[in-house]
Amino acid sequence: NGHKLKYRKFCLNMRKNFFTVRVSGHWNRLPREAGESPSLENFKSCLDMVVGNVL
Repeated sequence: NGHKLKYRKFCLNMRKNFFTVRVSGHWNRLPREAGESPSLENFKSCLDMVVGNVL
């Protein structure tokens, strides 16, 4: 049958779905300058450089 329903399997490990767990991996991959920036403006500029290099 080509019209089978797609379903999501029940995931017992709900810890992976929390925001802090999902973000921590990305945060750890940031360069040291971005993670330790003293102000929000510096953080944004470092983040823009990192994202610009990825894209």
